[in-house]
Amino acid sequence: MSNNTKKRALGKGLSALLEDNKTDITSSNTVTEISTAVVGSVAMLKISQIETNPFQPRTHFEEVALQELADSIALHGIIQPVTVRKMGYDKYQLISGERRYRASQLAGLTEVPAYIRIANDQAMLEMALVENVQRENLDAIEIAISYKRLIDECNLTQEAVSEKVSKQRSTVTNYLRLLKLPEQIQVGLKEQQISMGHARALINIDNKDTQLAIFHNIVEQDLSVRDTEELVRETAKGGATETTELKTQPKEKTAGNTATDVTLSKELKAVFNKHAEVKRAANGKGKIILPFYSEQEMKLFLNRLFR
Repeated sequence: MSNNTKKRALGKGLSALLEDNKTDITSSNTVTEISTAVVGSVAMLKISQIETNPFQPRTHFEEVALQELADSIALHGIIQPVTVRKMGYDKYQLISGERRYRASQLAGLTEVPAYIRIANDQAMLEMALVENVQRENLDAIEIAISYKRLIDECNLTQEAVSEKVSKQRSTVTNYLRLLKLPEQIQVGLKEQQISMGHARALINIDNKDTQLAIFHNIVEQDLSVRDTEELVRETAKGGATETTELKTQPKEKTAGNTATDVTLSKELKAVFNKHAEVKRAANGKGKIILPFYSEQEMKLFLNRLFR
């Protein structure tokens, strides 16, 4: 991409920040007019222009988890941009997000979205983030990211963040916990497939595959928050109650299936301990659907089918 193309894509203020050496983190000067306009903006930066922070305390990244994140990024993109310092023209250093940075490389990305920090903008960043989080049209993940940036980049405690945004500390904590959910669930929350209440219930599940399985169940079955909370409690106990099973049945009955199909669905569910669906056309042809949400779950299904 040429410099002129970059300017058109980023806008006058942000492109000026990228190219002006007075906005380097190593400079003692700050171009206030530029930094005020773009302090909360995101730019697409080439991975080759970003260097890791030599003072990063975390040096080991678990390979399997990193590959899982890379697969998720390849599918959904990067939900939370990395944060970098502007060290010079087309030269940046990571402040936070090294795991996302490494996973993006594994996913084959050449560019990543990044928040760009400039010289002497600490107070300005804090004010911009506090102002941004007060907006009414933010989704829960955007709010959580803003809280995390206040903590990571402005060196604030959760208590200090709660005071600055006029929220209870428990509220701040609940939003931050959302960022620990699998990326697919975070996307679902951003796209309003599930609500904050659903997400808070899912946080109480420790296993990622189980979280994803329940998430898909919420979307497919249109479960309420109360249904989800009950399903989470029963999952934690190691099984589903008859009440939970009954709550997942209406969609089967209203799909135009026969009583035989509904009975077959129940029998399949009893065998596979999973929601099953039988779809039949008017001519008698149809299909049996057994959804799975992980490689391990698929192998379990196959073992039960062919044993």
